[in-house]
Amino acid sequence: MKKFLFTAIFVSTLFGQSAFIKQFSDQFANIAEKANPAVVTILTEKRIDLSQSNRNSPQEDLFRFYFNQPRQRDYKTSALGSGVIVDAKKGYIITNNHVVEDVDEITVRLLDKSEYEATVIGKDPKSDLAVIQIKAPDLKDIILGDSDKLRVGEWVIAVGSPFSANLSHTVTAGIVSAKGRGNIIQGDIYEDFIQTDAAINPGNSGGALLNSRGDLIGINTAIYSNGYYDRGNQGVGFAIPSNMVKKVMSDLINYGEVVRSYIGVQIQPINDTAAKALDLKSRSGALVASVIEDGPADKAGIETGDVITEFNGIDIESVDHLRNNVSSSKPDKFYNLSLIRNGKKKSFRVKLAKMPSDDELAINTQTEEANELGIEVSSLDKMNRQEFSLKDKDTGVLVTQIFRNTPADEAGIQVGDLITRVGSRKCSTIKQFSDLVRNSKRRGMLMLHIKRNGNAQYVTLDLKEK
Repeated sequence: MKKFLFTAIFVSTLFGQSAFIKQFSDQFANIAEKANPAVVTILTEKRIDLSQSNRNSPQEDLFRFYFNQPRQRDYKTSALGSGVIVDAKKGYIITNNHVVEDVDEITVRLLDKSEYEATVIGKDPKSDLAVIQIKAPDLKDIILGDSDKLRVGEWVIAVGSPFSANLSHTVTAGIVSAKGRGNIIQGDIYEDFIQTDAAINPGNSGGALLNSRGDLIGINTAIYSNGYYDRGNQGVGFAIPSNMVKKVMSDLINYGEVVRSYIGVQIQPINDTAAKALDLKSRSGALVASVIEDGPADKAGIETGDVITEFNGIDIESVDHLRNNVSSSKPDKFYNLSLIRNGKKKSFRVKLAKMPSDDELAINTQTEEANELGIEVSSLDKMNRQEFSLKDKDTGVLVTQIFRNTPADEAGIQVGDLITRVGSRKCSTIKQFSDLVRNSKRRGMLMLHIKRNGNAQYVTLDLKEK
């Protein structure tokens, strides 16, 4: 009787597991069948004009001499990517900016192999997203889900065209390995990546990342690999979360560009050194390295050395977290901001502004004197006093950057030098330093009094044009 009972339990358990596996497998298959018609292969071409480059090169002349061939004036290069239809009626497709950037022709191939020429609606290099459009009947689309509800450990499915158009609509599965990843792609990129071990390979860029309900929760964009394995997936892929996609896509369709806000500060992560210097219990938040003059933060009273811990009711985890939340907020509106200053928590109301262009930002973050002298300076705070062994009684402005082949570089000024005087006049703030420099330049020469490793000296900067 016991043997019979054990056998019955074993068979029942085995049958139950088999049924569960079948149900799990069917769910994945159903998601793939539903998503595949909305995922497209993107084929691009770019014309290279040889008439302007490599003209009369030795290799070309040799080829023409031996083979009696005319000079080749241009040729085409092709590339491959993926995309997702997000509006079937209007034919809008979301993809990566790097898939369609700087190309001459864009062709979209659907699941049934039909092809359509696409036009670019808008591109945003800072998020690596772009919206293109095709005119085609009976399209299928996928609605973007809520990526904020995604949990680490959840199953996800990636769909795209890895390596070749012949491998279009390849479906791979994995789990969410992490959320909120940054510092993955070099350059001025807004990063808040979903990390997954679902196989993502070259050609998958712009394809769909789906959760177990079939919602589009990410656009696949990056592969983390190096060396010999650059062309293959190594179990770590990244996707742009759908909530960021929604904002970028909406702005590109409505305005042709992404409208972002900015707070007017340069921020940096809080490492162990900074945390100890500022007596912080947590490494969360963003340290204000500098404040742009007359920017939103400056007008609100935020200062260099402040640690921003909360924005609009959201606890700030990192530099990228603050940057992404501020940029996605609406300009010309007030937001609550909390920070730590000298160990005490303070609250401010900040009216965000529309982010200036890159050229305008460059002008605002470097003064005329900094460009002319080849130097950037910072006010003293607890952290940099500790980093450069400066005493509480030391006053001045700290040299934070030197540009090569400039008067400051040639005079031997170094990062970490403390400028205490311009000529014979004391300076203790950046504004004082800028004003004194502006008023003290005579005969193309400028004297600065500096302290370095406890020693004081004057250095002379030659500002004459050479």
